[in-house]
Amino acid sequence: MPLEMNRKLFLTAAITGAGATQDKSRLVPRSPAEIAEAAIDAAKAGAAIVHCHVRDPETGAPCRDLGYYRELTDRIRASDVDVVLNLTAGVGGDLTFGGAETPMALDRANTDMAGATERMAHIRACLPELCTLDCGSMNFGDDTYVMTNTPGMLRAMGQQMTDLGVKPEIEAFDTGHLWFARQLVKEGVLEDPALVQLCMGVPWGAPNDLNTFMAMVNNVPSNWNWSAFSLGRDQMPYVAAAALAGGNVRVGLEDNLYLERGVMATNAQLVDKAASLLSNMGASLIGPQEVRDLLGLTKRAPAEAAA
Repeated sequence: MPLEMNRKLFLTAAITGAGATQDKSRLVPRSPAEIAEAAIDAAKAGAAIVHCHVRDPETGAPCRDLGYYRELTDRIRASDVDVVLNLTAGVGGDLTFGGAETPMALDRANTDMAGATERMAHIRACLPELCTLDCGSMNFGDDTYVMTNTPGMLRAMGQQMTDLGVKPEIEAFDTGHLWFARQLVKEGVLEDPALVQLCMGVPWGAPNDLNTFMAMVNNVPSNWNWSAFSLGRDQMPYVAAAALAGGNVRVGLEDNLYLERGVMATNAQLVDKAASLLSNMGASLIGPQEVRDLLGLTKRAPAEAAA
């Protein structure tokens, strides 16, 4: 099928992520209040979706504290700014081995492995409209850390998302992840059409050259919705590349800390820069209600939570 540029697309702002960025930029938000404020500012700048992790307010280290997620969700929903909330469900699959000669001497201080129900606790409590499903395992970075998501774990988490009525955003770091995502839909674990985020340039997943990118795009079923991003200085080029290939876009401090060389960014500034780039290409951003209509989402009331 020939690809056509997407001229009406949605933009996701990835607010903090789980990387060790807290000491690299003072603009990375830490507390639930700071993360919520950054998310609201990003929505005002044009983001229809905000993708959020939480962090320890004192250290900035990523965590999965249920109270922080509840506070973050309540603050965003209580604001007068409409935005689609997307919470991570990736935390709890972090396995850090020992060295090359002692792999089973796990680095327990940096290992956080939890069962499917525990990893989904904040999703049940907060009922975001979207949550992420990292659809595979992979070496992540250059040391001994492995992002761990077994087929059994993904089936269990995916089924819980479907049962809760929270749409998964499939995070695909390589073509094999898309293969397994299609299998989950075939099995009925996930609903069709699915939503995919193509994650480019994350060591050691799919490299962000355009040949690999188009291989990823061509492995997304034609009736699915998809978005894409890349890291660092490639963030804005991939805004253009994703739009040209027919997809949607993601920017934010999870993936890139700089507005330009030597200038630290806020999330809102990155959204504004991406919106300007897309406008100059002849594209426009759709809003959160249009995203809900496109993806089949139901807006959550501020007080909604699972029993």
